[in-house]
Amino acid sequence: MANPKQDSLFELIKSLTKSEKRHFRMFVNRSGNSEDVKFVKLFDAMDCLKSYDDKVILGKVKSIKKEQFSNQKANLFKQILASLRHFHISHNTDMQLRESLDHAKLLYNKGFYRQALKILDRAKTQAKDTKHHALALLIMEFEKMIESQHITRSIESRAGELTNEVNQTSQILLSTHQLSNLTLNLYSLFLQKGYAKNETDFNEVSAYFKANFPSVELSSLSFYEQMYYHQSHVWYNNIVQNFPNSYKHSRALVDLFKQNEDMINKQTALFIKSYSNLLTALFQLQYYSAFCEVLSEVEDLSKDKSIVKDLNTEVLIFKFLWVSKINKAFMEGNFEEGTQMVPKLLKKLSEYEGKIDPERVLLFYYKIATLYFGCGNNRKAIFYLNKIVYFKDVSLREDIHCFARILNLIAHFEDGQDFHLEYQIKSTFHFIGKMNDQQAVQKEIFNFLRKTGKIKPDELKQEFQILYDRLAVLNENLYERRPFLYLDILSWLKSKIENRPVQEVVQEKFKTLK
Repeated sequence: MANPKQDSLFELIKSLTKSEKRHFRMFVNRSGNSEDVKFVKLFDAMDCLKSYDDKVILGKVKSIKKEQFSNQKANLFKQILASLRHFHISHNTDMQLRESLDHAKLLYNKGFYRQALKILDRAKTQAKDTKHHALALLIMEFEKMIESQHITRSIESRAGELTNEVNQTSQILLSTHQLSNLTLNLYSLFLQKGYAKNETDFNEVSAYFKANFPSVELSSLSFYEQMYYHQSHVWYNNIVQNFPNSYKHSRALVDLFKQNEDMINKQTALFIKSYSNLLTALFQLQYYSAFCEVLSEVEDLSKDKSIVKDLNTEVLIFKFLWVSKINKAFMEGNFEEGTQMVPKLLKKLSEYEGKIDPERVLLFYYKIATLYFGCGNNRKAIFYLNKIVYFKDVSLREDIHCFARILNLIAHFEDGQDFHLEYQIKSTFHFIGKMNDQQAVQKEIFNFLRKTGKIKPDELKQEFQILYDRLAVLNENLYERRPFLYLDILSWLKSKIENRPVQEVVQEKFKTLK
């Protein structure tokens, strides 16, 4: 079935809450009568449709001609945004500050210089108090412009005050931008490559981090500087697999928000992200009890209307919460129980289609496939792995693409579908070679699967043991343990050696985590 036509205006209208729609109608009617306003009729027509269809819309709004349709849609889009701005401004300090700048500009243009400076002074104080340093700098630059053109106060004292304020704020912004740029680039590197796979990767990312990390003293940093300081360390330590350090900075980031509670409402998305980093670090370290405590906190946050206050935060907390729920099932070895979450998860993914980035969708598919593999449902595992294998953009999360193919091979082997195994091994080997991702662990798995057809049934357990022993040694090597972060291959091998379900093996290992 063809996908329904997407339209940004239609999607915006459908995203509006009842109160936002009511406010929009009041907003456009503020001048009196809106009965004959074409864009209002267009809004009503689109609001009552379940799917976008321009022919149906034009049929409902006879006053709009086909050649006017594009302009009317653009006008409606602007009117909705103007209404939303008016509706939400009281809850957004940055929007209030920009409005103050606009008001000061209007007064300045009318020649009311002192009144403009009064507004700017109040706005500057508010910007500093709420840590909006970029807006504070804009306000100061406007103050400088007025002071330099018009004699309004004692220029001797004001010049020195403004210069010092601008220099201090500029230094904070410079340091913040350096740290935020480093954080963004490290995150981008992780999305492309995943964990460092060899000594060259480790050395390159370490050299990059040291070369781009500014010389700062943590105790003297502003909130945003501290936030990016810890975030950059989180991504760097994730890439080089130093999970204890990743945990340390993730915990510090959550604590930073708790110590600055006013920033939780101002930077809710970043607050949620800090919890996501903390849960990821705890999962990698297999700190089960601490993981459960933090997961419980996130569960509470997901029900807090002051945190989940819009679609953005709703989707954000959904992504991190559900990945963590699956990770909890992995730690416990409750794969069967974990698969019971899948229908609800898939329904949510469908509801949020277009709102969740492809990288996160791929991760969900991989997690779902691993759940099914863990409880022995290899056909289902293969089904979800194929969603990754046939995904067009292989540059996105190359690590997931590589290990999805490896797990796909093992699932086919487990399911007895070894008639195409040789072809799949060659295809996977070729793919991983192109990604420059061939590590010793992958090669050992390939070699084992390649010779399975020649192994006698009574010799299979011995071959599993040989492979287990080789991989156990590699698991102790910092530069070779990366594959074990994606697939618990040792537990699977142990299950084959001892002729037990892999779920049982993982549950046994879990008892040592409590």
